[in-house]
Amino acid sequence: MTAKPKPSPLFLGIDTGGTYTDAVLWSEAGGPSGKVLAKAKALTTRHDLAVGISGAVDAVLEMAGTDPAAIKLVSMSTTLATNALVEGQGGRVALVMIGFAEGDLARDGLKAALGTDPVVFCPGGHDVHGNAAKLDLSGLEAALPELEKSVSGFAVCAYFATRNPAHELSARNLIRDRTGLPVTASHELSAKLGGPRRALTTLLNARLISMIDRLVAATEGFLAARNIAAPLMVVRGDGALVSAAFARQRPIETILSGPAASLVGARHMTGIDDAVVSDIGGTTTDVAVLDKGRPRLDPEGATVGGFRTMVEAVAMRTFGLGGDSEVALEDGALNPRILLGPRRLVPLALAGLMHGEAVTSELERQLRAPNPGRMDGRLAVRTGVPERLAAGLTGAEAKLYELIGAVPQALDRLLTSNAQNATLNRLVSRGLVHVAGFTPSDAAHVLGRQANWDAAAARLGAELFARRRDGRGQFIAASPEAISERVLTALTRLSAEVILETAFAEDGLDGAATVAHALVQRAVDAHPGIARLSVALDRPVIGLGASAPLHYAGLAELVGNRCVVPQDTDVANALGAVVGQVRVSAEARVSQPKEGLFRVASGESVRDFNDEAAAIAAAEKDVRAIAAGRAKDAGTDSADIEIASEYRVSTVEGQRMFIEAHVVAVASGRPRIAV
Repeated sequence: MTAKPKPSPLFLGIDTGGTYTDAVLWSEAGGPSGKVLAKAKALTTRHDLAVGISGAVDAVLEMAGTDPAAIKLVSMSTTLATNALVEGQGGRVALVMIGFAEGDLARDGLKAALGTDPVVFCPGGHDVHGNAAKLDLSGLEAALPELEKSVSGFAVCAYFATRNPAHELSARNLIRDRTGLPVTASHELSAKLGGPRRALTTLLNARLISMIDRLVAATEGFLAARNIAAPLMVVRGDGALVSAAFARQRPIETILSGPAASLVGARHMTGIDDAVVSDIGGTTTDVAVLDKGRPRLDPEGATVGGFRTMVEAVAMRTFGLGGDSEVALEDGALNPRILLGPRRLVPLALAGLMHGEAVTSELERQLRAPNPGRMDGRLAVRTGVPERLAAGLTGAEAKLYELIGAVPQALDRLLTSNAQNATLNRLVSRGLVHVAGFTPSDAAHVLGRQANWDAAAARLGAELFARRRDGRGQFIAASPEAISERVLTALTRLSAEVILETAFAEDGLDGAATVAHALVQRAVDAHPGIARLSVALDRPVIGLGASAPLHYAGLAELVGNRCVVPQDTDVANALGAVVGQVRVSAEARVSQPKEGLFRVASGESVRDFNDEAAAIAAAEKDVRAIAAGRAKDAGTDSADIEIASEYRVSTVEGQRMFIEAHVVAVASGRPRIAV
């Protein structure tokens, strides 16, 4: 009697985006690309992420009629970290700088990223060879009692910590012992030199910990409640998978997680090896390039929200342009242009769906006014995050936050001065408050091209926006339909601009960004000047995102090549989350502080050798062991490890002089699945 073949394991992919949470159930069976068995969407619920996750996953399980126990791996991607950096959100953290001067804050955008968050400077640090200066943590120790009341975590960066992390470890241990709060040390995130940029990366990581922790906890809680006993993986910014526990400690590495997963999904769905991939979501548009089937990586580190980090990720350019982008009007122009983003608003259609009469009654009241108001069509509502994340508010912020509740309130009644508007923006930046207003998603509802939310609220918002006046005092549009068409046309045109600007940047013309931008605008407009311009991509565009079929319908003629929108484009991120591999790396450096002495800095250890070959062998052994350990922590039991070494040497009077060696181990493998 022939034994029945075992059923193929099922994989559950989840993508938690700014607006929607997607879920997809996928099986390796069904052809070279496997098979999507079911897919579903639910609104992302920022106050309690488990609600949105359960909505999407329950729908998928019901569609497929699958026993949850048959799921052997769960993997998720997320745009939460990316969106938080683009929108300037995150917890309030304290930055501890060891061995740095206050002037170092002015480098690499660190001061701008720090904002009003506290910073503590301590003497200490190391030199390029790992030799220590005297460490003094007394200032930090004295500041901790007050800091622990007003911050959600700490970021620690010491001078040349990548060559010797001892002082970061001392500070980290002190903070953990005294406060119990999360601490990120810079050497844990990057082995690259460049203290201020490493400090920036560490600061952003510390800000994101509570957000990613909530996401992972919500997902784990949901899986346990559904009896899904499968490993949980998270997509990193380079497209690799890591375990949820790994991602919790290093959330900065999940910036561009969603976009990276979308690239993996785009290649998987289309089979196209060379393409420009443009993924439009609610908050951002993410553009990247596929070469020979693999995404281009950015060796200098990912740039998100204007900050250049030390996180190796896909060479992705992220623009604040999406279906939920804020719609604004160019100031002072006779024929003002429609401006979109970079801030995300809660679409009025969505606010109307969630809050009904509380939204529509305020919009109707504003329409009855004889003249348009500056704050028409705008409402504020609490996000519903835990109260502890509101720690450290100023008096003005706390007073306004108290007035804003769980039901949207019109800004023309809530705010009484321009100063309060700035205060509201700070609450939005902290992730404590949402502003609802007119967006491209509302425009799509007005025109009947989207129908999942409250079209009546969207139309009221469009009417209010159409009543705004141009430089001649005339209404900017004759009807809600007319302004909605203008908004959607602007979104398609801006999408073409960001795609072409990315292409210019990938061709090495990023330094001439202003000129490139002007040329792109002229080409996209088919400007009838003396110098006529046209521009075309050398490869197709793969359009991703639930709204891609709508917003990219007219894209091909603007970019000079075809635009492919795959069948499952709406869940590309969730699909990409389950077809990837675990990939981690470890680095060591061998230097020569003085002739005949070879110093190996690897992981958290520093050792000296009297022989170059012995030092290199020790470095290779270290990175192999570290990479194997990280691969196991990241979620694979079958990692292949490759080691590469790069040497810096010079020749003096015909003699080879060793300067430095850089040893890197890369471990990769498929994630472990439940038995």
